[in-house]
Amino acid sequence: MIVQLESWNNIPLLHIYTNQTNNHSPIVIFLHGFESAKEHNLHYAYQLANKGCRVILPDAHLHGDRDEKLDQVEISLRFWETVLTSIEEVGKLKEELRARGYWTDQKIGVGGTSMGGITALGCLTVYPWIHASAIMMGTPSYVQLAKAQIEQIEQKGIPIPLNSEEKDNMFHTLSTFDASIHMEKLANKSLFFWHGEKDVIVPFASTAHFIEEYEKQYGNEQLVFMKEKSAGHAVNRKGLLAATKWLGDNLA
Repeated sequence: MIVQLESWNNIPLLHIYTNQTNNHSPIVIFLHGFESAKEHNLHYAYQLANKGCRVILPDAHLHGDRDEKLDQVEISLRFWETVLTSIEEVGKLKEELRARGYWTDQKIGVGGTSMGGITALGCLTVYPWIHASAIMMGTPSYVQLAKAQIEQIEQKGIPIPLNSEEKDNMFHTLSTFDASIHMEKLANKSLFFWHGEKDVIVPFASTAHFIEEYEKQYGNEQLVFMKEKSAGHAVNRKGLLAATKWLGDNLA
């Protein structure tokens, strides 16, 4: 197992592969969660690399090696800035993969945990080249989540630095990447969802409702929804192993 700290297009990342990995091996870009960093998903990368994948773990904007020493309120207010920047940077990473000779038209998967899973769902709405995605504790409902986040912050007495018009503009922008609005963009993709039913950070109900509607329109032949009744906002080992096996199988 080879783990290299690299910087691609000013994006710090971990590049994980084995001696058997070649320029035709499937690729996974795996995204970390809020207030986390690239190295916290090395256990996913280990499993995926052992299944024949080249794995890229980038640091998100304002996270990891890109930390700007913001306090929790400051970074929370920039949550969607981070998500939208990461969506753009996944496209840049794909172009870097091509430029470096690692991508030669083989399958690419994108996955992530929590904020990373949310970002992966946004990527699915804009990048048709993504073949498969594993979403751990993520929600497709960007606008719904943003409104809930604002309400929670305001209930704590923290002022949101946006007026009504600016909020509406933000919701309009987020709607562009909202998979619950653009469900058709996910059709014919291979999708794996994991979510704990007791999750109070990224509500389980939103994901469950999306999958119910998705199955009505597109069926479930290419969809796996793994629910854990006793789990909250933390993926257990069973979920980790299932997600990485599924990605490895679907990208082979």
